[in-house]
Amino acid sequence: MQPKLKIKKGDEVIIVTGKDKGKKGTVLEVLPMESRVKVQGVNLVKRHRRPTQTSPGGIDSVEASMHISNVAHVDPDSGKATRVGYRLEEGNKVRVAKASGKVIS
Repeated sequence: MQPKLKIKKGDEVIIVTGKDKGKKGTVLEVLPMESRVKVQGVNLVKRHRRPTQTSPGGIDSVEASMHISNVAHVDPDSGKATRVGYRLEEGNKVRVAKASGKVIS
């Protein structure tokens, strides 16, 4: 069964541990079965590409996945890390920032 994660594709997150601590970025991909996420511009690794008919090849920097526990949502008010809760608004379940109570889109 797939685990329930509070971080979704397109969310604004901040890195809380590791070599990229303090950087902010947008979630590009969520891998729920591995509990990992890819964040834009964070945890970059070098990939050596072989030349093909369509691309010249070379060394590319690509985002590697990181464990979901190393990222946290960015609070819409303060811009700092916050936890996520849920609330019912007009019959719909929405995600809210615990620190400010604002709805996370």
